[in-house]
Amino acid sequence: MTVAAERFTPEVLLSAPRRSSASPNTAGTLAVYTVATYSFESHKKISEIKVLDIGTGQSTLITNEEKTSEPNWLGKDNELLWLKAGEKGATQVIVGGADGIGKTYIAGIVPAPVSEVKLKALDDDNVAIAVTGKARPNGSLYNPENDSKKHSTGKIYDSLMVRHWDTYVTPNKNAIWHGVLYKAKPHITESRGRYSLGDLTNVLQGSRLESPIPPWGGKDNYDLCKTGIGFVAKDPDLNPALNTKSNFYFVPIQYTAQGTSYTDPIKTELEGFEGASSAPVFTPDGTGSAFLQMKQNGYESDKNRILYNFDLGYPETIELFKSHDWDLSPSSITWSNDGQTMFLVAEDKGLTRLFKVGIHYDGAHGLPQPLTHSGSVSDVQSLGPGSPHLLISSTNLIDNSIYSILDPTGSAEAKIISSNSRNGSSFGLSQAQVSDIWFQGAEEKVHAWVMKPSDFSQDKKYPLAYLIHGGPQGAWTESWSTRWNPAVFAEQGFVVITPNPTGSTSYGQAFTDAINQSWGGLPYEDLVKGFEYIKNNLQYVDTDRAVALGASYGGYMMNWMQGHALAKDFKALVCHDGVFSMANQLSSDEQYFPIHDLGGRYWQSQEVWEKWSPARFTGNWSTPMLVIHNELDYRLPISEGLAMFNVLQERDIESRFLTFPDENHWVLKEENSLVWHTIVLNWINKFVGLPPYRSEDELQI
Repeated sequence: MTVAAERFTPEVLLSAPRRSSASPNTAGTLAVYTVATYSFESHKKISEIKVLDIGTGQSTLITNEEKTSEPNWLGKDNELLWLKAGEKGATQVIVGGADGIGKTYIAGIVPAPVSEVKLKALDDDNVAIAVTGKARPNGSLYNPENDSKKHSTGKIYDSLMVRHWDTYVTPNKNAIWHGVLYKAKPHITESRGRYSLGDLTNVLQGSRLESPIPPWGGKDNYDLCKTGIGFVAKDPDLNPALNTKSNFYFVPIQYTAQGTSYTDPIKTELEGFEGASSAPVFTPDGTGSAFLQMKQNGYESDKNRILYNFDLGYPETIELFKSHDWDLSPSSITWSNDGQTMFLVAEDKGLTRLFKVGIHYDGAHGLPQPLTHSGSVSDVQSLGPGSPHLLISSTNLIDNSIYSILDPTGSAEAKIISSNSRNGSSFGLSQAQVSDIWFQGAEEKVHAWVMKPSDFSQDKKYPLAYLIHGGPQGAWTESWSTRWNPAVFAEQGFVVITPNPTGSTSYGQAFTDAINQSWGGLPYEDLVKGFEYIKNNLQYVDTDRAVALGASYGGYMMNWMQGHALAKDFKALVCHDGVFSMANQLSSDEQYFPIHDLGGRYWQSQEVWEKWSPARFTGNWSTPMLVIHNELDYRLPISEGLAMFNVLQERDIESRFLTFPDENHWVLKEENSLVWHTIVLNWINKFVGLPPYRSEDELQI
């Protein structure tokens, strides 16, 4: 951003340029990234592909054509490949230079929507390419534009799942498609030859496997090397609504003069590992692999453990840190250029940190050592084969995109080469607004982030916004969010406190596991003690003017609080897509979740399901509450929100109901998000004596 905001508002949050992670070229001198910017004046989004000069920090526009995405470096000549959505559902594969807007050409057209591109050079002229796209039951590429018109909208199901996240499940499944980009000799007028895309092959055809794993699996679900494709997929013999078990598979690929041949997927299994798998990566030389897997089937927040296969030719897999001395759960793996060091991203006490550990064929050398000490790392990549340095993409509570260079062999901090908000100043924010506290909870010490207004004065008292996170196995981290951003509330005049009670991630697996069969137990007690701590120790917080807000499990906690004493300490509550009746989780999509957290199936553990159901305590409800629930939320269907609102209205409790027919568990569309923020801020501001954020008459709702 080039102009500093006078005040950080929802408009500033939602219209701020959103950068992707940055990917360096082979030489480590340039990095490509995308930028998406929404305008509330034109009501349109502009998407750009840009290249950053790592030495100067200056960026060059490559293209701002509509429907372009996913730039990747192609070969060693600073060429880029990206995708462009074409007519009738087709996808164009575009090649262009990294030296600014100029000549581009179409290397090929895929006759369907595809995404999640990965490239791997096979030699100086040929590049392996992999993309993901839907496959029909017969394994062919699926294009929804080619569907024949149906005269009925009926859908029939004989097994779960029926719906997943925000869509009805269909027979068409995710698949990985592989092909080769062939480089021709340059024309007499050209300095370099052009690439052309060969045929794409569904490497999962006939396997009954689906990858990426819906609903959120993407590039992190597969990897590409010269000798094959590695991917994770759910066990096809287990029902996906009742099980999390997934496995790592390897598809060997051979390239010959006669063409490309594929071997059936080879499954990797290790005794005792029955849970979800993720983040597969090949070693730099393509001879080995590593991936993450959990031990427990049905528990999506079990600890991720690192499984390592030194040689794909000998499928012997070992678990790193088997002694449990490292009590963190990594989310991604990256290799050093020489394959001797593994870089891990993992949550740690409210941060998302980067760690390193030495690797040998027989395992790890010591425990992972932290390389970053603030903020949240979202991506890490090697800065080219000739450099030990890393390019890190990250965020924090005042900046939505930071690119840094780090030497993992030294002790120096990462050097920022590009900050999207100039370290928060373009948003009118500063690191001085951010601090944290620890307080004694029900059983363990509990951590919370504190966000103060930018004009904070120690001599004044500010109303409290107590934000409860979802999950429940999740955490407030020192990271940016466009949905629940503490700074938005702080700039209205609140002191914002975001506690991480029992069940939160990043404080050890035992702390995460302790919420099991205790949804309204230990976490609620932690929140009570947290409020008491704030009241007794933070003199600048006016706890007589307090509001509480939460989404998903945080919404559950709003409902639980309504029926218990803590709600009486708040002037108003906000419940976004929360749980009202535990029994209604039987209508949720992923049934393994309540089965695990509530001790079994409903008829096996009905006492526990009902014990923690907020609906049991509606006779105690009295605090004004805003209820938000969306039509496309298949995780917690809209009947939950309607039931809450019915109870509030029947009890003559001041309340409002906000819904978006085109949103799911989250509110993602910018115009809808502006409405969401306006309604929420006006609601909480009214009860603590702050002025309205803006007139609702402007919203056209």
